[in-house]
Amino acid sequence: MTKATIQSVTQTETAGLFTICFEGDSYTEFQKFIIKGNESATLKPDLQKILTAIQRMMNAVGFLERYFRPEGKMRDRVAALPIETSKLRLYCLRLSDSVLIVGNGGQKTSKTYNEDSELNGYVINLQKLDNILREAEKKGSIRIEETTIEGVDDITFDL
Repeated sequence: MTKATIQSVTQTETAGLFTICFEGDSYTEFQKFIIKGNESATLKPDLQKILTAIQRMMNAVGFLERYFRPEGKMRDRVAALPIETSKLRLYCLRLSDSVLIVGNGGQKTSKTYNEDSELNGYVINLQKLDNILREAEKKGSIRIEETTIEGVDDITFDL
């Protein structure tokens, strides 16, 4: 099992953006995604589209369902950005219109993420986190409150 925490990236009046940080890593999953995108000249334009879309959602409309491509299984909240034609995918957990946990991602070179071990790993981690968060929400130890996730500050999750 891998241990991870949820960290706040930024908050606005409209939305809260969070990410995952695995124990022992110097960078969060979102930071790794940005670094990877910036290192590739071919992925840089798609990275900018994704970051611009997130910024627009943070400041204006929130994380509305129509901006995300459903990924994962029917029972989880795993989604991907962007929904337009692009080879770069950022995998996320869309918890509400105002709360998003961004994970990692990469260039989609296969028909489905399952066929790529790296992308599949990112989605599986988000699915595990989603299951843990749902259980914690049922128990009342974690709550989605407006633009934040109450109760995750001091929790280390076993993924």
